[in-house]
Amino acid sequence: GEHLSAEKPVLVVGHNAEQVQALVGDRTLYVRQDEPLGTGHAVQQAEHLLQDADTVLILYGDTPLISEDTLRAMVDRHRSTGAAVTVLTFHPSDPAQYGRIVRGADGEVQAIVEWEEASPEVKAIREANSGILCFQADFLWPSLAKVQTKHGEYYLTDLVEMAVAQGRLVAAQEADPEEVLGVNNRVELAQAEAILRRRINERWMRAGVTLLDPSATYIDAEVEIGQDTVIHPNTYLQGVTSIGPDCRIGPQTLVRDSTLGARCEVRMSVVEEAVLEDEVDVGPFSHIRPKAHLDRRVHVGNFSEVKNARLGPRAKIGHFSYVGDAEIGAKVNIGAGAVTCNYDGVQKHRTTIGDGTFIGSGVMLVAPVRVGKGARIGAGAVVTHDVPPDCLAYGIPARVKNEEAKGP
Repeated sequence: GEHLSAEKPVLVVGHNAEQVQALVGDRTLYVRQDEPLGTGHAVQQAEHLLQDADTVLILYGDTPLISEDTLRAMVDRHRSTGAAVTVLTFHPSDPAQYGRIVRGADGEVQAIVEWEEASPEVKAIREANSGILCFQADFLWPSLAKVQTKHGEYYLTDLVEMAVAQGRLVAAQEADPEEVLGVNNRVELAQAEAILRRRINERWMRAGVTLLDPSATYIDAEVEIGQDTVIHPNTYLQGVTSIGPDCRIGPQTLVRDSTLGARCEVRMSVVEEAVLEDEVDVGPFSHIRPKAHLDRRVHVGNFSEVKNARLGPRAKIGHFSYVGDAEIGAKVNIGAGAVTCNYDGVQKHRTTIGDGTFIGSGVMLVAPVRVGKGARIGAGAVVTHDVPPDCLAYGIPARVKNEEAKGP
């Protein structure tokens, strides 16, 4: 309802109120319903916050799939007909224990009859009450004060018969059954989540994103995806994630709270709270962890991990390496099995590697350490001291050859 009115909605909370408020935040005003005395009683708690409203729309926290378009159509019908009450109805495949919509010979709504009160004839009616109602405020508040308790609860639906008895119009708007699915258990929760995922996936396909298997693609609501990106199956795009155009993501990939530029490729890998600029490729089987920043055309191959580190343009990590707490220059080549030894058991330390450096296979860079621009580190070296630019270092502990590094 946030987009239907300039006013903040009012949320009635009771059981686990603190958890609800922590989740929803300041998007709504709150009132407490300390005793669960029914829907009518819950709405009454909000009366003092809704004094200025001429129309009151009542929604339910367990009905998450209702669309803004349906609610807007309902409010428009309510206002255009001048109804005292407008009921959102639906035709479920199995009406089960929903309240039934009883209409008169003229087709007008006469009552909502709860399942417990319904005769066999009424139970045979297929049109059911979603619970969502729209009221004229000048009818709602005085009438609510007159509702009698049934089964220890005050039912909002009793106001329909009261309106009919006063000769006021009760209008109805029909909804797609899918939109009014209530979530009362984990089975219905899974159904609702599947519907939301399908809606999100359809929206992105219509916007020019290719999902090879939409039923195995999991995209959160806040994710943004550029045109002509292809998402392969078993891919999870989570949180506040932005993916540019012409990317290839997946299969078996998780991207959370990250930003990817254009023409990136991430296969069978995990990317969390990281930035990948244009034309970066990752995977398979690598882990890009928080505060990693991969500049344009960086290559991270298989079984590599990058954490809190910046890799300059065209830097390459081909195979099973760890780069953490590091600043890596442009066109640096990090060989197989190279590791930034960033943790001494107490503190984390940084490694800085200049542009164009070659780090051989199995090199241990014991931080804090700096490797100068254009230097070369021989395979298996353990680098414990800074290496000047354009030098060759090798051995354990590494020592610097007294001449500039020759070609490969």
